[in-house]
Amino acid sequence: MATNIVILTGAGVSAESGVPTFRDADGLWEGQRVEDVATPEAFRRNPALVQGFYNARRAALAGVDPNAAHLALARLDAEWPGELLLVTQNVDDLHKRAGSRRLVHMHGELLRALCTGCGAAPEWRGNLAGAPPCPQCGAALLRPDIVWFGEIPYHMDVIETAIAGCDLFVSIGTSGAVYPAAGFVGMARACGAQTLELNLVASAGSCLFDEARAGPAGGRVWGVMLPILLLLAAASDGPLVAPVPVLDRGAARTGPPLVFAFEVLNAGGGPVTVRGVDTGCNCATPEVSQMAAPTDAHQ
Repeated sequence: MATNIVILTGAGVSAESGVPTFRDADGLWEGQRVEDVATPEAFRRNPALVQGFYNARRAALAGVDPNAAHLALARLDAEWPGELLLVTQNVDDLHKRAGSRRLVHMHGELLRALCTGCGAAPEWRGNLAGAPPCPQCGAALLRPDIVWFGEIPYHMDVIETAIAGCDLFVSIGTSGAVYPAAGFVGMARACGAQTLELNLVASAGSCLFDEARAGPAGGRVWGVMLPILLLLAAASDGPLVAPVPVLDRGAARTGPPLVFAFEVLNAGGGPVTVRGVDTGCNCATPEVSQMAAPTDAHQ
């Protein structure tokens, strides 16, 4: 049974909230080359362009909200009695707004600035255009607190320690193509952890996981599935087959609550049927109404 969990999230988790993903055709960098907005050299060459790029994305956060996946992970964070570390590659604040506390941002945060003079990283919700002074030292040397290509991600010592001691490593919504995050699954496997990937499509590293499941999941159904899946995976001594919704009418629905069911298979004794209620609410994770134990017919 797993005691310690490390969860890695990527752009796919925030995409349902309306935050563009990095590698999609309509992704975050559309209209700008990565070399022009996401490297230290780009900032030295054209600071106004880079500041403007991140100013627009910082302002856009006001128009998005945490989705069911963020809320489900926050719920797991609050209820899991063992060690848990949520590592996000995302620079938005949606995990934090959802309520996650055991959280690190390895690629920085849009809502922080970084002073290249004194190293302070103050919270920053406004515009960085016009070279505003650092609130710590007064120097006009603020840049976005984003880990650009060629820079070392944050919290690597904390992340590596957590992975070395984890029993379950889960990757959700990541491309599996950006290092060092893409190498975390290998580290976890080398340390004996069970590994699980959840993605809309197979990632570049899907073959490295003990279990890799790809496919769409409606927001509210996903909010119920995710904590149950992780809890079952943590309680299992063997491979877990991810749940498949029996019924999912999608994110947009009106009318009475929809009762849906899905089935998981764990190594402890066959299928477990889980029933949940889709309340039609986009802003809260639905509660599980019933979890049925495996029947003799499934043994």
